[in-house]
Amino acid sequence: MENNLFYSRGNCKNKNTNKNKLDFKQKKENTLTSLNEVENFLINYKHFIKYVKLYKLFRN
Repeated sequence: MENNLFYSRGNCKNKNTNKNKLDFKQKKENTLTSLNEVENFLINYKHFIKYVKLYKLFRN
């Protein structure tokens, strides 16, 4: 059973036992950047939907 990955995962020990300190300032910046990107995507998507509706309307 040693070759089975499921059973061998429990036997592995993390060699790096030092816990990394969290940089909350960087996490905050990353979160704000991600939210801004999502907001911009949704705004652009709404405009795209409007263009598609107009295209369908004028196509006929």
